[in-house]
Amino acid sequence: MRKFNIRKVLDGLTAGSSSASQQQQQQQHPAANREPEIQETLQSEHFQLCKTVRHGFPYQPSALAFDPVQKILAVGTQTGALRLFGRPGVECYCQHDSGAAVIQLQFLINEGALVSALADDTLHLWNLRQKRPAILHSLKFCRERVTFCHLPFQSKWLYVGTERGNIHIVNVESFTLSGYVIMWNKAIELSSKSHPGPVVHISDNPMDEGKLLIGFESGTVVLWDLKSKKADYRYTYDEAIHSVAWHHEGKQFICSHSDGTLTIWNVRSPAKPVQTITPHGKQLKDGKKPEPCKPILKVEFKTTRSGEPFIILSGGLSYDTVGRRPCLTVMHGKSTAVLEMDYSIVDFLTLCETPYPNDFQEPYAVVVLLEKDLVLIDLAQNGYPIFENPYPLSIHESPVTCCEYFADCPVDLIPALYSVGARQKRQGYSKKEWPINGGNWGLGVQSYPEIIITGHADGSVKFWDASAITLQVLYKLKTSKVFEKSRNKDDRPNTDIVDEDPYAIQIISWCPESRMLCIAGVSAHVIIYRFSKQEVITEVIPMLEVRLLYEISDVESPEGEQAPPLPTPVGGATPQPIPPQSHPSTSSSSSDGLRDNVPCLKVKNSPLKQSPGYQTELVIQLVWVSGEPPQQITSLAVNSSYGLVVFGNCNGIAMVDYLQKAVLLNLGTIELYGSNDPYRREPRSPRKSRQPSGAGLCDISEGTAVPEDRCKSPTSAKMSRKLSLPTDLKPDLDIKDNSFSRSRSSSVTSIDKESREAISALHFCETFTRKADSSPSPCLWVGTTLGTVLVIALNLPPGGEQRLLQPVIVSPSGTILRLKGAILRMAFLDTTGCLVPPAYESWREHNVPEEKDEKEKSKKRRPVSVSPSSSQEICENQYAVICSEKQAKVISLPSQNCAYKQNITETSFVLRGDIVALNNSICLACFCANGHIMTFSLPSLRPLLDVYYLPLTNMRIARTFCFTNNGQALYLVSPTEIQRLTYSQETCENLQEMLGELFTPVETPEAPNRGFFKGLFGGGAQSLDREELFGESSSGKASRSLAQHIPGPGGIEGVKGAASGVVGELARARLALDERGQKLGDLEERTAAMLSSADSFSKHAHEMMLKYKDKKWYQF
Repeated sequence: MRKFNIRKVLDGLTAGSSSASQQQQQQQHPAANREPEIQETLQSEHFQLCKTVRHGFPYQPSALAFDPVQKILAVGTQTGALRLFGRPGVECYCQHDSGAAVIQLQFLINEGALVSALADDTLHLWNLRQKRPAILHSLKFCRERVTFCHLPFQSKWLYVGTERGNIHIVNVESFTLSGYVIMWNKAIELSSKSHPGPVVHISDNPMDEGKLLIGFESGTVVLWDLKSKKADYRYTYDEAIHSVAWHHEGKQFICSHSDGTLTIWNVRSPAKPVQTITPHGKQLKDGKKPEPCKPILKVEFKTTRSGEPFIILSGGLSYDTVGRRPCLTVMHGKSTAVLEMDYSIVDFLTLCETPYPNDFQEPYAVVVLLEKDLVLIDLAQNGYPIFENPYPLSIHESPVTCCEYFADCPVDLIPALYSVGARQKRQGYSKKEWPINGGNWGLGVQSYPEIIITGHADGSVKFWDASAITLQVLYKLKTSKVFEKSRNKDDRPNTDIVDEDPYAIQIISWCPESRMLCIAGVSAHVIIYRFSKQEVITEVIPMLEVRLLYEISDVESPEGEQAPPLPTPVGGATPQPIPPQSHPSTSSSSSDGLRDNVPCLKVKNSPLKQSPGYQTELVIQLVWVSGEPPQQITSLAVNSSYGLVVFGNCNGIAMVDYLQKAVLLNLGTIELYGSNDPYRREPRSPRKSRQPSGAGLCDISEGTAVPEDRCKSPTSAKMSRKLSLPTDLKPDLDIKDNSFSRSRSSSVTSIDKESREAISALHFCETFTRKADSSPSPCLWVGTTLGTVLVIALNLPPGGEQRLLQPVIVSPSGTILRLKGAILRMAFLDTTGCLVPPAYESWREHNVPEEKDEKEKSKKRRPVSVSPSSSQEICENQYAVICSEKQAKVISLPSQNCAYKQNITETSFVLRGDIVALNNSICLACFCANGHIMTFSLPSLRPLLDVYYLPLTNMRIARTFCFTNNGQALYLVSPTEIQRLTYSQETCENLQEMLGELFTPVETPEAPNRGFFKGLFGGGAQSLDREELFGESSSGKASRSLAQHIPGPGGIEGVKGAASGVVGELARARLALDERGQKLGDLEERTAAMLSSADSFSKHAHEMMLKYKDKKWYQF
């Protein structure tokens, strides 16, 4: 046979079919025309990479703010992220470049702007009037550390307190410092000998803007008169202060202290507090002070027109409440409600009807930011119920262990999942609408349905509607329901192969068309689920146990790498010996000898009520063999048309007929090769005879862990909760569905060297199994970690009743293909270059008795061929696309010649490869461990995109990264957040339209009426001309070395994306003026600097002249 003509690949032209396959086709069809070239439509310009949206709870939150007029909530994090929430579906993520922790956030209320204060002593002004907020100005404090900020409502002057106890004032419009400074030594008593500590609070008197209340950490509070520049009153208490809050009338304020007390002070009585309260302190009988409690970290004092004020606080519990959960305390009149939280409280805010601090506050809700949750409490209803949270913040309810993403699903799927998920909703929520409802939705340009499935450490599986860049939970499945729960530690079965999270999901295989779901769990278990809208009671849960172990003495690879022989008690000289007694939870050396034929989990033997949704069809478990635990499953595939599920691990492969509930295939990886094994591997011990399976094959396999299983194998230390999958290796990089390839063995210790071969990829399809085949037939393609692809032929009985009566015949075909690196993904193309998806059976309700004849029934069970081209005619060619960690190959079938080959990476390895549809064509998308995202055309494998996106910083990214159709991809960017991105140029262009708007023009509420008498007798709010006080004319310029102004990137360019119309025009004009003013200011500063240097030069010259005026020349 002639060799391939590679010229076209090198020239990057359209794919040409191989002359070899053309020859073969001509031999089979002498009269047929030559096969046409496949026209590839995808070009580099169709690709562009950009982040779209981030979903989930902000990881490690540190700050909270709310705009009561715009109704927008902002959350800052310890990594410098900023998340903004409006109405459900309006969310935004921004990031400070420095990555420093956000310590405080302040909205410019109803202005569409936000100030953030960071731990690196920078202040940033964010413009929220554009869909992607940007920084307009930044200010970096050089000599002092920022500790607290306060921006009064409708003021442009921001008060900034520092660690040294001083207060600086920033003009928010120009982001420049005023010359007005309140120094700590002027604020405190002159007689005081000690420093008062950092500023922990600043606020102006609600009734008099000229009076500023300053709280110092040591316990001193000062009421500062801004006009006279001196302290009016000083209030001292011998416990450290954490927070301060005003009563709206401005006559009283409340402080929270480190000993769990609250002190209420009258403004005019600085000698002692009017009242001291210890909310959680035990009152002692003999009038002594109550026992000290934990610090009250924050207090808020909110008034209502009709009734008692609310005092709301966090912390302050007594020290003897060990193990008590964190609490928010709501004191209203004589009643005190203690609301327990699931996580520690980071911050809380009371939502009030008015933005004016000098009016009755009328609080209606409290938003509580917890370490891992956001809770909103309804203050208006009895019992303070919580609001049902509409944001997708529960992704991390149990740590995510794997992810799958499906774009362009069948349209009836989301409604079906939603209807079964609606029954799972909890009761007892507040009956009111979610009060954070600012912003507007974007335009839904994408119309196709998208579903994300997350697998979790507790064995739960969640289905999410991800259409049009939003996220909403649809349905939650608990896979652990089929197993017996151990009530306590002693009661636990000694067969666990993991200490924690024995139900953790490792792999999800889902067929959207048939709705068949299959999961593989960490305890070497596989569960197959069928979707049903009917509730059923399953009397006996169908269960199969599979024994998979094969012992070998050694392995020699063709490349000459040899595994070091190691003495081991059970498993022979294998790369990772597994002494049974090494795991704390296994007591295999029991009186009856070695543990054998026992699964790791116990399936319930009582009837199981199965709600509508996903219902257990079959549970398959791998069992212990001669004291050795089963190895974790590395790959999984299910096919609804064939009624088969297949899975593999480092020992071998097992195939199960889930319709007949029978094991069809149970082979060690070596057995798959037959006599074609390229590795010289000898069985160490004679094979134990087994019952032949449906295919008449023996039950044999090998039994130790591949490097992928190090984390959870019995030789490893106790696994951590976060990294609850075998793929979560320690520092070594590893990937979902597969283990290290030979090229990475340098980074792995010699004991872990890959002499074992795990099953890393499985793909059911209807294609040519052997070179001599004249027509496609059902088969299974198997990829291994050593880069081998093997083909297993499937002989299926006819549909209908016969399918349940006759056995499925399974036999290795002898076809072997080789690639470099572990196999990740396989797919098939027809002669036109269209994807040939695996056959499937369309979903139908199984729990409804059918009154249809056999003919109808068998019709339904016929596989659906879903090739977009004309139906697969006999003898048409196909192409197999195979992607490994190192390279991709396109193989022409049935000739099995390599049509195209692309070495994806030499120095790194591919973590995830997917064959995806885009712009009515298909391509191969890859994510590499070196951070590159690449796409290749099919079938010619031309490089179309190669962008450095992000380095693989942790295993979570490797475990959860996935591509899907229409240019969509996602990964878990933090333990609580999903980051979505697109590699489609069209989506990038439409993104601006799809994003929601945070800012909407809203009228500011009217200021409260002062009333006739208050106006007459001088009561009511006193205003202050801050401009006159803090402006340059009266207070001068601030020291230049104190802070440095940095113009933000969100200048004119940032505003181009803002809403058009008056608001946008005004913003642009204002920015242009700002920039002009800034340039003029810079010019003025430079002129001043030149003048001063000229002045000093003339002074110097004059001094020199005077010095040497009377000296003779010889005196110099």
